[in-house]
Amino acid sequence: MCATTKEDVFRLVKDNDVRFIRLWFTDMLGQLKSFAITSAELEHAMENGMGFDGSSVTGYQDIEESDMIAKPDPSTFQMLPWRPKEQAVARMFCDVMTPYGQPYDGDPRYILKKAIKRANDMGFDHFYVGPELEYFYFQSADGTDVLDKSGYFDLNQLDAGSDIRRDTILTLEAMGIRIEYSHHEAAPSQHEIDMRYSDALQMADNVMTYRLVVKETAQKYGVYATFMPKPIFGQNGSGMHTHQSLFKGNDNVFFDTKDKYHLSDTAKKYIAGQLTHAQEMSCVFAQWTNSYKRLVPGYEAPVYVAWSQRNRSALVRIPLYHPGKEQATRMELRCPDPACNPYLTFATLLHSGLDGIEKGYELPEPMDKNLYHLTPEERDAAGIKMLPGSLGEAIGIAKNSEFVRKALGEHIFPRFIAVKEQEWEEYRIQVTEYELEKYLSIL
Repeated sequence: MCATTKEDVFRLVKDNDVRFIRLWFTDMLGQLKSFAITSAELEHAMENGMGFDGSSVTGYQDIEESDMIAKPDPSTFQMLPWRPKEQAVARMFCDVMTPYGQPYDGDPRYILKKAIKRANDMGFDHFYVGPELEYFYFQSADGTDVLDKSGYFDLNQLDAGSDIRRDTILTLEAMGIRIEYSHHEAAPSQHEIDMRYSDALQMADNVMTYRLVVKETAQKYGVYATFMPKPIFGQNGSGMHTHQSLFKGNDNVFFDTKDKYHLSDTAKKYIAGQLTHAQEMSCVFAQWTNSYKRLVPGYEAPVYVAWSQRNRSALVRIPLYHPGKEQATRMELRCPDPACNPYLTFATLLHSGLDGIEKGYELPEPMDKNLYHLTPEERDAAGIKMLPGSLGEAIGIAKNSEFVRKALGEHIFPRFIAVKEQEWEEYRIQVTEYELEKYLSIL
């Protein structure tokens, strides 16, 4: 089921007995927002958009300038398979506009569109992204009781999530999202379903859809799915390893058959851009206090700013599944987590890579040693930096970053910093169970 024009949408609504259309957009932090219209209002919505109160959405307008317009994107029309087939329900993602019909600077989707336009203006036709979102199934939202004790790629009677994953994949495919594979991840009750790479805007929409479908399907089975980066102490957290490449037409500009790494100069400068700005943009791809419980050495969550071909302890990896194959040549950034705002994350990653290309950043030599085994002195001697160790540190770096300010824009940047500073302050002053157990009886 594919739509590209308003007429396509009207036809699909009629042919599928659609009674309600949910209009989707995200707030600044990547939380999905939605309101429903009836099919009778669809033509008006497609022509003029639908108004809503922007002052009630995190990161949007102040109350004295709160009128906003949600304008549906016809190319995102899809049926919601978990809703009834009679008097059915569909959804469309929206671009948020001002009352004067201009794109709204506080809309994360628009921030990504601007980054893609920059790439297009530099001669790149496609920014392809392939994120790998990990998540957990728990017995309920009230705790972390797992469904199984299985591990990486396990297939046995303990993998209670297999049927849930199966239904999730079928639902995603019914919504036009192509799935490559799925499996049990390393931690108990941890899973991964991988979407096939696509253009960044479509993929950001797909990530939002994926997260909702995973949760909806889990709820149908009476369990809870979470994308919290580190819900269980002592176990691997959930990452969103993000594969990236730039194309001109059908040609992968990251590929060079003569280079020993099969990486073009463009690819090396792009990767250098992401390494250069990694610390500054950490608060975007890892935006929660809990994100930094995952980003610690020893759990396949990279914190050292380096690159390698096969070394999973490095921040950037060049996958070697198909060495020398042009279409498969890409970079993988391993530090983002699945609770980020995908629009802002993909936009920031793209801007950092494009900065590297424009400014000619040099890529250092790859680090093929296990970085977790190096001493701090050895890492310092090699010039290897670390990601911030907390949200507070990450916000402190981003606050003074002209790069992040430009990537997020003058509307979102100060609001994002303010919201995250407040979150860090609320977290910082908490008295935790750890402190009570460790100190109360001895101090």
